[in-house]
Amino acid sequence: MNKKIAVLFLIVSMLSVILFGCKSSNVQGPSTKKSITVAGSTSVQPLADDLAKAFMQEHPETKIEVQGGGSAVGIKSARDGVADIGMSSRELKPEEKGLNEFKIAIDGIAVVVHPSNPIKNLTLQQIKNIYTGKIKNWKEVGGKDAQIVVVTREEGSGTRGAFEELVMKGESITDSAVVQPSTGAVKQSISQDPNAIGFISMGVVDSTVKAVSIEGVEATEENVKNGKYKLQRPFLFLTKNKPTGLVKDFIDFALSSHGQAIAEKYHYIKVK
Repeated sequence: MNKKIAVLFLIVSMLSVILFGCKSSNVQGPSTKKSITVAGSTSVQPLADDLAKAFMQEHPETKIEVQGGGSAVGIKSARDGVADIGMSSRELKPEEKGLNEFKIAIDGIAVVVHPSNPIKNLTLQQIKNIYTGKIKNWKEVGGKDAQIVVVTREEGSGTRGAFEELVMKGESITDSAVVQPSTGAVKQSISQDPNAIGFISMGVVDSTVKAVSIEGVEATEENVKNGKYKLQRPFLFLTKNKPTGLVKDFIDFALSSHGQAIAEKYHYIKVK
């Protein structure tokens, strides 16, 4: 009898181990994470949103949350581990290096005015002088007699960082400039003010604003590709550690033919 009880106890114990093992194998660890956060540049955000939607359609069991905040936020969030993937629309500064960088597209920066503004072309020096405040009236660059309303992005914006590097060359943007917190806010300001000037991602230019030529070169995808248009910058995904699991899968998707086709839809330059 005791022998039968012992055998029965052994069988129950073995079944418990098997069942517990099966249950444990279903617990999601880091490598099987089904939800990630992507945060940072508001220029990269619309592209990342569409990439996330397309990825989740193919993988409905996953969730990818895309947030803005600006490139500085994206870089810090990636470094601090607050976001699984950070987004930047400028090259990293030397002191920001150390993250894993993945270039998912190339974007041109368009200098935009109101559609009614007769100005069609500006030189880099003229743009710089407008943004330092040396040029204050449109008539000084061949336009109408009207005060120029300078619109810029906030400190920490990747678009502003790239603009400062490519145009300002160490000089400061005038304190009288209207500061806006996002690409969309800059575009809206320009669309509502006939005397305003701003800079935004070329990929979001539409009929509500007009992109001026720079040094006689139109702000087009082809001119970014052939290098004639000089105001261009990278769109970066950033990670603290070497990507694995869902983070790697999403970055791979962004660099796949499907992901690059989505980038092209926004008139960004594909990198693959």
